[in-house]
Amino acid sequence: MRYFLIATLLLASAGGLSAQRFEEARGVAQRTEDDLQRVREKGSRSQKERERIDNARKHLSDFDRNLTHSKFDKGRLDSAIDDVKHVVEGNTLDARDRDALSADLEDLRRMRATRGR
Repeated sequence: MRYFLIATLLLASAGGLSAQRFEEARGVAQRTEDDLQRVREKGSRSQKERERIDNARKHLSDFDRNLTHSKFDKGRLDSAIDDVKHVVEGNTLDARDRDALSADLEDLRRMRATRGR
């Protein structure tokens, strides 16, 4: 475990992200994925709503995977942002979920604007 942490910190530093920013970026991606999963698990959803959620989760996962290889992939992040936006605008959500995903969307946009720095 200790070696994994050291390797993660070295990779983050080599890729231009500080270790703290690396962990913050991964945290935002994970929190957004968790919020999307919670929405997906609630009640019945149309096929289109499930597809929007699944697309957003996939692009966030791809972005996070690239982060673990010290690559801040703006293209994948842009795709994830667009997908989360489509979930917020196109899915039937309760107020709590809409607020959580809207906050996630703002954090993702802020992260993109600052490139995680």
